Amino acid sequence: MAIENPFVFGKAAEGSYFTDREEDAKRLKANLTHGINTILISPRRWGKTSLVKKVLSEIDTKTIKPVFIDIFQCKSEYDFYHAFASAVIKQTSSKLEEWVETAKAFLSNISPKFSFGPDPLNDFSLSFSWEEKDNTKEGILQLPERIVKKKKIRLVICIDEFQQIADFPDSLTIQKKLRSVWQHQQNITYCMFGSKKHLMENIFNDKSMPFYKFGDMMFLKKIPSEEWVPFICSKFQETGKSISEKLALRICQATEDLSSYVQHLAWIVWYKSDKVVTEKDVNSAIDDILEQNKVFFQREVEQLSEFQLNFLKAVANGINDGFSRKEIINKYRLESSSNVQSIKKALLKKDLIDIDGQTITINDSLFKLWLKRQVFYE
Repeated sequence: MAIENPFVFGKAAEGSYFTDREEDAKRLKANLTHGINTILISPRRWGKTSLVKKVLSEIDTKTIKPVFIDIFQCKSEYDFYHAFASAVIKQTSSKLEEWVETAKAFLSNISPKFSFGPDPLNDFSLSFSWEEKDNTKEGILQLPERIVKKKKIRLVICIDEFQQIADFPDSLTIQKKLRSVWQHQQNITYCMFGSKKHLMENIFNDKSMPFYKFGDMMFLKKIPSEEWVPFICSKFQETGKSISEKLALRICQATEDLSSYVQHLAWIVWYKSDKVVTEKDVNSAIDDILEQNKVFFQREVEQLSEFQLNFLKAVANGINDGFSRKEIINKYRLESSSNVQSIKKALLKKDLIDIDGQTITINDSLFKLWLKRQVFYE
């Protein structure tokens, strides 16, 4: 029987694949258990989804039921309400008949229709006629509260990629509607998180926005190398292999401790290595993971202006602040200090950089490493 790779990538790290974040998990669990709305904010690939799913698995009881909704594919208010209603009905009902009964009982005024796939217990979609006069939107937003009153339970509704709301047509009106309904629900707790940090901050940290002070804001930090290294070493040991702390640290340094990349690179190293991991294994794995992502990185570069690319060159080469200095502007051909401000805004909107005070970093550590290896930086 083949030994299974002890690392995971491309999906949330759950169960034995999850590591650290004990304090974050403790705080989030306390919030969601005690009815405190929570907003998780951090750049991409820092493990937000894994953290949320871990906590949801721990609070799922007879009296508290979790609902997880990913709205990444939602491009409009219409899409959002479909996703919201489907997830709430499916994840608060245990049987097919109960799904249908719930929809008919609580969404009767909007004519719900079900369609089922090969596995009706896990594969179904909900559709309904969209008639504004039927108060469709309010009916769907009030659906969770009506369900919990009947079932005498509480719901924890977690919405992934919540920043998509900001891109909907007439987004401000939509946000006002959501806030106006959700803030009065006594038995529903909301947890919102997403992969675009600047948009999430605009939604929840701007005094002029409807969701300002909607809940406790948690700014996640990276899991540090000193936590990753023993985790990596133990996983190799559990599967009959060994890796030195030095080489485990090399995995962390190459990925700058980004959770999904640490797991992915460790997965490749484990796959490539024999009983004992060598430096050649790690170097080869780094080459492989960069090659796997090359097409995405090339596509990213193609969408950048010359000045934006020059700016990223500077950051990749270790320049984190002082971009208005004349020597930096001249060396990296950034044109002018006023142009630097425009560049930063554009790259922030593209979610390629993060700005913490005066310090600027590239969000994607592998993209940064790939950039440093390109000819146009020699």
